[in-house]
Amino acid sequence: MNISSCFIQANRIRTHYLEAGSGAPLLLLHGGGAGADSVGNWKECIKILAKRYRVIAPDMVGFGKTDKPSPENFTYDQKSRNDHIVAFIEALGLTKVAVVGNSMGGATALGVALQRPELLDRIVLMGSAGLAIPPVPSPHLQHTLNYDFTLEGMRRVIEGLTSPRFKPTVEMIRYRYELMTDPAAAEALKAINAETKKGTLVYDEDALRTIKHPVLVVNGKEDGVSPIARALRFLELLENSRGYIVPHCGHWAMIETTAEFCSVVENFLALEF
Repeated sequence: MNISSCFIQANRIRTHYLEAGSGAPLLLLHGGGAGADSVGNWKECIKILAKRYRVIAPDMVGFGKTDKPSPENFTYDQKSRNDHIVAFIEALGLTKVAVVGNSMGGATALGVALQRPELLDRIVLMGSAGLAIPPVPSPHLQHTLNYDFTLEGMRRVIEGLTSPRFKPTVEMIRYRYELMTDPAAAEALKAINAETKKGTLVYDEDALRTIKHPVLVVNGKEDGVSPIARALRFLELLENSRGYIVPHCGHWAMIETTAEFCSVVENFLALEF
């Protein structure tokens, strides 16, 4: 499977993205943990999903190879991420895009649905942010909110984001750690974490009730960052939603249970609505 590395300007942000396959567009939005990017979060899923879809996986602003504006001139809040991804979809000339969002990427998918509903077709929320459940960040999330930019710190970040059964490779830990050695990436992460601690990843529940897109809510049963209670509340609020709970899985279903996750996504995308 040939996966292309591409760049495009979106809202004056030079945006890196991976692209593979052909067919209906499928956008993959990564989460906001230390060392997140399109490669580390989605590469294995792309190999599967690109057999049926035109898969597009951007590095969100502040991450990977995408621009990392100085926090002195750019606010790393959820609105800025929503605006960036809206501009990214428009720059590619797309509408009616299916989107999969993990964690902060899920919150961004919801933000696009609220801001520009015509751009999206259907939505997969995986361990999604967007609701204040739990009311304060969990101990699992604290590992990334308080990341200390060490290799050992990155191991703790990954442990906080996955099931106890998951054993990250040395290569995974080092890849994510090395991404954070870029001073611009470090400053962006600090700004992102500061905004997250303010609660800017949370939407008004009445606003979420207005989303009418078909939605699949996926959650790991052992997700310490986005617990099942949050997934259940999404199911209550989102009128056209259905759910899938993955046993023995934490916050990273796309990495911990890649084949199962991709199968569930493909089945959802194949449904007639």
